Amino acid sequence: MDGLLPGGDVRAGDGEPGVVWDRGADGYRLPTEAEWEHACRAGTDGPRYGPLDDVAWHRGNSGERSHDVGTRQANPWGLHDMLGNVWEWCWDVYDAEVYGAYRVLRGGGWFDEHWSCRASVRRRSHPTLRLDDIGFRVARNATAVTA
Repeated sequence: MDGLLPGGDVRAGDGEPGVVWDRGADGYRLPTEAEWEHACRAGTDGPRYGPLDDVAWHRGNSGERSHDVGTRQANPWGLHDMLGNVWEWCWDVYDAEVYGAYRVLRGGGWFDEHWSCRASVRRRSHPTLRLDDIGFRVARNATAVTA
Protein backbone atom coordinates (compact mmCIF):
# COMPACT_ATOMS: atom_id res chain seq x y z
CA MET A 1 0.00 0.00 0.00
CA ASP A 2 2.91 2.38 0.69
CA GLY A 3 4.81 1.43 -2.46
CA LEU A 4 7.68 -0.06 -0.48
CA LEU A 5 9.73 -3.18 -1.16
CA PRO A 6 8.60 -5.91 1.29
CA GLY A 7 11.04 -6.48 4.15
CA GLY A 8 10.69 -10.24 3.87
CA ASP A 9 9.71 -12.99 1.47
CA VAL A 10 7.59 -15.87 2.77
CA ARG A 11 8.87 -19.27 1.69
CA ALA A 12 7.84 -22.79 2.60
CA GLY A 13 10.46 -25.43 3.22
CA ASP A 14 10.41 -28.88 4.78
CA GLY A 15 6.76 -28.43 5.76
CA GLU A 16 7.55 -25.39 7.94
CA PRO A 17 6.84 -21.78 7.00
CA GLY A 18 9.91 -19.64 6.62
CA VAL A 19 10.73 -16.04 5.87
CA VAL A 20 13.82 -14.62 4.24
CA TRP A 21 14.79 -11.12 5.42
CA ASP A 22 15.64 -8.68 2.63
CA ARG A 23 17.99 -6.36 4.52
CA GLY A 24 18.10 -3.90 1.61
CA ALA A 25 14.33 -3.50 1.41
CA ASP A 26 12.59 -0.34 2.60
CA GLY A 27 9.32 -2.06 3.52
CA TYR A 28 7.89 -3.41 6.74
CA ARG A 29 8.83 -6.50 8.71
CA LEU A 30 8.62 -7.85 12.24
CA PRO A 31 11.19 -6.38 14.62
CA THR A 32 14.00 -8.61 15.81
CA GLU A 33 13.85 -9.58 19.46
CA ALA A 34 16.71 -7.16 20.24
CA GLU A 35 14.98 -4.33 18.35
CA TRP A 36 11.74 -5.04 20.18
CA GLU A 37 13.39 -4.94 23.61
CA HIS A 38 15.36 -1.78 22.77
CA ALA A 39 12.13 -0.07 21.66
CA CYS A 40 10.27 -1.31 24.73
CA ARG A 41 12.86 -0.13 27.22
CA ALA A 42 13.20 3.25 25.45
CA GLY A 43 16.32 4.20 27.39
CA THR A 44 15.04 2.94 30.74
CA ASP A 45 16.78 0.17 32.67
CA GLY A 46 14.09 -1.37 34.86
CA PRO A 47 11.71 -4.24 34.10
CA ARG A 48 9.07 -1.73 32.95
CA TYR A 49 9.14 1.81 31.61
CA GLY A 50 6.54 2.93 34.17
CA PRO A 51 4.13 1.67 36.84
CA LEU A 52 2.42 -1.48 35.51
CA ASP A 53 -1.19 -0.30 35.75
CA ASP A 54 -0.25 2.96 34.01
CA VAL A 55 1.48 1.32 31.02
CA ALA A 56 -0.10 -2.12 30.50
CA TRP A 57 -3.30 -4.11 30.30
CA HIS A 58 -2.78 -7.36 32.21
CA ARG A 59 -4.86 -9.96 34.04
CA GLY A 60 -5.35 -7.69 37.04
CA ASN A 61 -6.87 -4.76 35.14
CA SER A 62 -7.93 -5.86 31.64
CA GLY A 63 -11.35 -7.34 32.33
CA GLU A 64 -9.96 -10.39 30.48
CA ARG A 65 -10.00 -8.80 27.04
CA SER A 66 -7.74 -6.78 24.77
CA HIS A 67 -8.11 -3.01 24.57
CA ASP A 68 -7.66 -0.36 21.91
CA VAL A 69 -4.04 0.61 21.34
CA GLY A 70 -2.92 3.83 23.00
CA THR A 71 -5.22 3.73 26.03
CA ARG A 72 -2.30 3.33 28.45
CA GLN A 73 0.72 5.58 29.01
CA ALA A 74 3.37 5.50 26.26
CA ASN A 75 7.01 4.74 26.95
CA PRO A 76 9.59 7.60 26.84
CA TRP A 77 9.85 7.25 23.05
CA GLY A 78 6.09 7.57 22.56
CA LEU A 79 5.40 3.88 21.88
CA HIS A 80 2.17 2.56 23.36
CA ASP A 81 1.37 -0.98 24.52
CA MET A 82 4.90 -2.34 24.43
CA LEU A 83 3.91 -4.22 27.58
CA GLY A 84 0.61 -6.00 28.13
CA ASN A 85 -2.50 -5.98 25.96
CA VAL A 86 -1.18 -8.52 23.42
CA TRP A 87 2.03 -10.50 23.00
CA GLU A 88 3.93 -9.34 19.92
CA TRP A 89 5.57 -11.53 17.28
CA CYS A 90 9.29 -11.00 16.68
CA TRP A 91 11.40 -11.96 13.69
CA ASP A 92 13.59 -14.39 15.65
CA VAL A 93 13.19 -18.16 15.83
CA TYR A 94 12.98 -19.26 19.49
CA ASP A 95 15.32 -22.27 19.38
CA ALA A 96 15.31 -24.02 16.01
CA GLU A 97 17.02 -27.20 17.25
CA VAL A 98 14.40 -27.76 19.94
CA TYR A 99 11.26 -26.01 18.67
CA GLY A 100 11.69 -25.89 14.89
CA ALA A 101 9.91 -22.88 13.36
CA TYR A 102 8.58 -21.51 16.66
CA ARG A 103 9.01 -17.73 16.84
CA VAL A 104 9.61 -15.40 19.76
CA LEU A 105 6.76 -13.42 21.33
CA ARG A 106 7.45 -10.46 23.61
CA GLY A 107 5.64 -8.07 25.97
CA GLY A 108 2.99 -10.05 27.81
CA GLY A 109 -0.74 -9.87 27.22
CA TRP A 110 -4.08 -9.00 28.76
CA PHE A 111 -4.49 -12.51 30.18
CA ASP A 112 -1.07 -12.66 31.83
CA GLU A 113 -0.09 -12.09 35.43
CA HIS A 114 1.84 -8.93 36.28
CA TRP A 115 5.22 -10.70 36.25
CA SER A 116 4.82 -11.53 32.52
CA CYS A 117 4.44 -7.89 31.53
CA ARG A 118 8.05 -6.74 31.60
CA ALA A 119 10.70 -5.96 29.02
CA SER A 120 12.74 -9.13 29.43
CA VAL A 121 9.98 -11.76 29.28
CA ARG A 122 9.74 -13.95 26.20
CA ARG A 123 7.43 -16.69 25.01
CA ARG A 124 7.36 -18.92 21.96
CA SER A 125 4.71 -20.09 19.55
CA HIS A 126 4.35 -21.67 16.16
CA PRO A 127 3.90 -18.98 13.50
CA THR A 128 0.58 -20.44 12.35
CA LEU A 129 -1.01 -20.13 15.82
CA ARG A 130 -3.75 -17.54 16.20
CA LEU A 131 -4.88 -16.46 19.66
CA ASP A 132 -6.70 -13.35 20.86
CA ASP A 133 -3.76 -12.29 23.02
CA ILE A 134 -1.17 -12.30 20.20
CA GLY A 135 -0.54 -9.41 17.84
CA PHE A 136 2.32 -7.67 16.11
CA ARG A 137 3.92 -4.34 15.34
CA VAL A 138 6.09 -3.61 12.35
CA ALA A 139 9.58 -2.23 11.87
CA ARG A 140 11.60 -0.94 8.92
CA ASN A 141 15.28 -1.34 8.19
CA ALA A 142 17.12 1.68 9.58
CA THR A 143 19.24 2.02 6.45
CA ALA A 144 16.09 2.14 4.30
CA VAL A 145 14.24 4.85 6.24
CA THR A 146 14.59 8.33 4.79
CA ALA A 147 13.54 11.65 6.26
